[in-house]
Amino acid sequence: MSAPRHRPRKIHVLPLSSNLEAFRFVISATFTAEPLEFALNFWGRQLQTPVEVRFAPYNQLVQTLAGPSSDFALNRNGVNTLLLRLEDLAQFDNAPDETTLARIEENLEELIRAAREALPRLTAPLLFVLCPPSPAFCTSPARREFAHQAAIRVEAMLEGTPGVLYLSHEEIERLYPVAEPFNPHGDRLGRIPFSDLYFSALATALVRTVHSFFAPPYKLIALDCDNTLWKGICGEDGPQGVVVDPPRRKLQEFMREQHDAGMLLTMASKNNEGDVLETFGRHPEMPLQLRHFVSWRLSWDAKSLGLQSLAAELSLGLDSVMLIDDNLKECAEVSDAVPEVLALPLPSDPEQIPHFLDHVWAFDHAVLTEEDRHRTAYYKSSLEFGRELKQASSMERFLESLALHLNIRSAQPSELARVAQLTQRTNQFNFSTVRRTESEIASLLASHTLECLAVDVSDRFGEYGLTGVALFRVTADALEIDSFLLSCRVLGRGVEYRLMEYLAAEAQRRGVAKMTAAYRPTTKNEPARRFLQQIGQGIAQASKEVRYEWPAAELQSIRWQDAEAHEVPSLPKADKTKQANRRRPDYLRIARSLSTPRQILDAIRGERPAAAVEHAAESSEARLAAIWSELLHKPDIKPSDNFFDLGGHSLLVVLLIVRVRETFGVELSIDDVYEANLTFGDLVNQIEAYQLGGRDEYQALYSEIEALSDEEVKRLLAREDPGVSLS
Repeated sequence: MSAPRHRPRKIHVLPLSSNLEAFRFVISATFTAEPLEFALNFWGRQLQTPVEVRFAPYNQLVQTLAGPSSDFALNRNGVNTLLLRLEDLAQFDNAPDETTLARIEENLEELIRAAREALPRLTAPLLFVLCPPSPAFCTSPARREFAHQAAIRVEAMLEGTPGVLYLSHEEIERLYPVAEPFNPHGDRLGRIPFSDLYFSALATALVRTVHSFFAPPYKLIALDCDNTLWKGICGEDGPQGVVVDPPRRKLQEFMREQHDAGMLLTMASKNNEGDVLETFGRHPEMPLQLRHFVSWRLSWDAKSLGLQSLAAELSLGLDSVMLIDDNLKECAEVSDAVPEVLALPLPSDPEQIPHFLDHVWAFDHAVLTEEDRHRTAYYKSSLEFGRELKQASSMERFLESLALHLNIRSAQPSELARVAQLTQRTNQFNFSTVRRTESEIASLLASHTLECLAVDVSDRFGEYGLTGVALFRVTADALEIDSFLLSCRVLGRGVEYRLMEYLAAEAQRRGVAKMTAAYRPTTKNEPARRFLQQIGQGIAQASKEVRYEWPAAELQSIRWQDAEAHEVPSLPKADKTKQANRRRPDYLRIARSLSTPRQILDAIRGERPAAAVEHAAESSEARLAAIWSELLHKPDIKPSDNFFDLGGHSLLVVLLIVRVRETFGVELSIDDVYEANLTFGDLVNQIEAYQLGGRDEYQALYSEIEALSDEEVKRLLAREDPGVSLS
């Protein structure tokens, strides 16, 4: 989903684009969806991501899915989106309810089949969105219940399908409620069924869903204690004296669900450790207990130091850490000392805390795997491993005592979500750092372009789950490693040597004598470089890639080596340009100022050029000029401007009529606007004529005056004003 309910949903992943190519939204809908473009472009600017929006032909969803040269098939950098209303699947059916609903269900199942069949041919993930049915459709309890059950059935039918994401109108309503989402006037004129306010909510939900796919994930949440986890100060009020009021209970419940979704929880708070631990002991009713925290730093040191220590202990980058604190000064200290950390001050009004947390996009999870559910336990095992390692007399003896076990096998379809997650999240021990989606990996395997090994790791400290991946191909003379990566929680055990040894044996079994791999340097994958340099000599390429080649027979007997014993020559530096292009969005501003449909729509409209027209701020001219400027993307509107000469077309005519109705309360007809010579000034006069008593009466009076002779006009004027001369 676009954001986790407080019950995370399993969906699939899209990597962050590594270049400046526009992220492409390709949209196929059962209704006119073009009003989404304004809001999608707005969010592209907020997220500092170039966005391109394309619309497939109206109401041709199956054709767009199936066409080998359709916009969906040609989308290489973005997401394909299906938008449908249930009623549109039987829009020309006037049969009784039972027949109509059966036909809708049949057409819905056909559409889902078409989506599944199309997936192997599509590069971009598919976002399947069920939009709200109209009040006219939901006239009976049976239809309302059908619409609710359909949302559940669609999710169930799509569950587990690689490369498909699902978003229902019920989830959109939960996050971005709109009291009056429907626009019957626009629906009647141009099949535009929703208000501008709802289109803003819908676009935001789409972007938020997609953002959770390609944004680098956060992994660690550090929580303050006093007036954050509870109300009060445990060192002053006493552990028994603090209160878990409703807002803080909601916060703890939210954080527990983040824990269950795979986030690591820690505490970073200026307290005496004994007071905090006793507070948890005195409050067993709290949703969060000590077992939910992987570690903590409870002292009077600067919080920035505590966060750096926690990140180092857990082998995490600071850019994967969030701090939640009620104190603005503490957040400012952290932001200044370690700007990579996302420091989020809670709202000063505790009642706003639940809404705030729901709209911090950094908490959204794109995928939920079995490994995520057990991540805290895995990391606790890793911490125990680290503590024993520090006390070991020698590394060789320690590794011998590990009882390390690797289960290396071909990845199963049910494991591809986790494999994709590892390609996107693994930074330190990753040869290539190529990020791939679940559907992309499935397509590569189905076409036999690559093979995939999955590695489960365990030792005497515990089981770590699927924590290693190798993607490779076998050619006539070599086993070529495409991707080789290990989760940071299994580093330091010699897993990489065992996996490379397995690949060498596989090469020889396939009858090839050589192995190759490419290393692409980043700011974080130094551990991978050191391993490669230990087992072979790389050759730098012009592409800032380093190529390695080994006789397979030599790698069948490699063993752990002390990295410090090897002099590692300088290799090409990572290109930091791409890193600079991956700036984080302003999550705090979004949660504070762009968290409701009204805030979002006002911000979209507030972006229009200030100098749209030189008129008084509240005049009809100014308000209409603002509408023209927004629809036509023109900064300056003059009275003599013609709507169609400025780029107007039939869809924009409908949008113009809808916006005029919303702004002025005037019901224009198509004929009022669809005139080749209509100018801005003409339309202002038409609107004002309607407002003065109705255009029909005005037009009738004008026609009556036109029919009068000059003599009749003079006599009429003289009767109204005796001072008028008849000469």
